[in-house]
Amino acid sequence: MTIDPDAGAVVPEPPEVFALRGDVVTPGTLVPDGAVVVAGDRLVWVGPAEEAAAAGLGDVVHAAAEPEPGTLVLPGLVDLHDHGGGGASFPDAVTVDEAMVAVAEHRRHGTTTMLASLVTAGADELLARAALLAELADAGEIAGIHAEGPFLSPARRGAHDPDHLLAGDVTLVRQLVDAARGHLRTMTVAPEVEGISGPGGVADALVGSGVVPSIGHTDATTEQAEELIAQVTQALAAAPGPRRRMTATHLFNAMRPLHHRSAGPIPACLASARRGDLVVELIGDGVHLDPAIVRTVMQTVGADQVVLVTDAMAAAGMADGAYDLGPMSVTVSDGVARVADPDHPDGGPIAGGTAHLVDVVRAAVAAGVPLVAAVRCASWVPAGVLGLDDVGGLVAGRRADILVTDRDLRVQHVCRGGRPV
Repeated sequence: MTIDPDAGAVVPEPPEVFALRGDVVTPGTLVPDGAVVVAGDRLVWVGPAEEAAAAGLGDVVHAAAEPEPGTLVLPGLVDLHDHGGGGASFPDAVTVDEAMVAVAEHRRHGTTTMLASLVTAGADELLARAALLAELADAGEIAGIHAEGPFLSPARRGAHDPDHLLAGDVTLVRQLVDAARGHLRTMTVAPEVEGISGPGGVADALVGSGVVPSIGHTDATTEQAEELIAQVTQALAAAPGPRRRMTATHLFNAMRPLHHRSAGPIPACLASARRGDLVVELIGDGVHLDPAIVRTVMQTVGADQVVLVTDAMAAAGMADGAYDLGPMSVTVSDGVARVADPDHPDGGPIAGGTAHLVDVVRAAVAAGVPLVAAVRCASWVPAGVLGLDDVGGLVAGRRADILVTDRDLRVQHVCRGGRPV
């Protein structure tokens, strides 16, 4: 199945073997005056341009356009938490074409691999959306599905509909896994919600189905969070296949705040991340978190325990105005999305992001995170969370997903599988 987001558009085929030049960001370093060489849909060589001749690729590299000073060559980015963009919402899409509008919006801005995130809704609606998005996953357009809810704390529900929040339901988990046809990759749960933790609960059902639980939208105590993290970490370690790690859904946001006499779940997440057992999501867009928080968490737990995400909704790439996020009405003003609530002092809780992932990388760098680390947290680390060894880094043998930007991380060119987007 092939899905064309711009029906009728003619996308020129690149040369079979070609090179792109600039300062190349690999998973571990910055290569000044570097080059990446693509053959078909694969990266076949990455390194300093001056070493291309020794690799037998001098003619290909020297035939590439001379880059403007400051040009950056990055891997295609990987977003684990994305509800939509370009005016389209994954929780509201009723056709594959509608959902592809959101995929295409983020792909044009350098996110070449992504999960499509759902929000809390009625069971029938969740199952229908999962089945629809499974078509995109079958076609290779998305890397899978993230279910945010419905097993969340009413006290920390954020933009989720309180009428559809549920206690843990293993039967619903199995129905959702079946509807997603093996493409449900992560699910956000609150550890204090009945039926989540403990033997035979939702957490065990998720791990047993190959789904990574993610702690979030929670009012849990530190002890409740520690217990769930320990349970899931042990279960994932015993599961077959490559090592997987639990995640924390947009750390700090929609969680009981850190307080020195009532610590809540945040210290448990940070301590587990520091041990390497858990990966924390940060919506580092300059709206959801103070830049100092992004910088400090990176310094505290290390880049390999952090993924930068957008939590984007339909308004990403769009003008201010009224939008839907599942059953909730959202108003976007000055680029900030909030649930419409005239009684809320700020106009309503934040309802997702409006940035692209490259914007989040730019904001992290502006916050003081080194460029290589910021890019790693938006590519290599999230690819690892998903168990993907084919994307997420400019490494020979991986798929030729490439994002070229100027020195200010403004998008110039995107390739996915060696083809221009």
